[in-house]
Amino acid sequence: MESQFDHPTIFFDGVCNLCNGAVQFVLLRDPQGIFRFAPLQSPQGQAFLTQLGLPAQEYKTVILLEGTQVYTHSEAALRIARKLSGAWPLLYALMVVPRPLRDWVYNWIARNRYRWFGRTESCMLPKPEWKERFL
Repeated sequence: MESQFDHPTIFFDGVCNLCNGAVQFVLLRDPQGIFRFAPLQSPQGQAFLTQLGLPAQEYKTVILLEGTQVYTHSEAALRIARKLSGAWPLLYALMVVPRPLRDWVYNWIARNRYRWFGRTESCMLPKPEWKERFL
């Protein structure tokens, strides 16, 4: 029987316009349906944050769960890009850049995402054809 975490799962800030746009970007470039998604504000996201010992009200990074491995920040973003269609997997080559530098850039964008891209009052509702991919 398939569990909700049998697929790589992306936990994201559901009220962040940049994050919602990134989720839609991934959905359009994941024709095989590899990824599942859960807003960090959802019951599944909140339970996962608690399980990881992370604050349940701070959403500073995307989190990728692959099997039993948890990835955050730039490593999560690059691992996601590696599984997308098109030329996006080429971005995985950026893993050679030292993580502190990659994460500095990631954190700079994350700190400014609401100011640059705005936020919504509630989490996005997926299109009907994507609904089964959300936990």
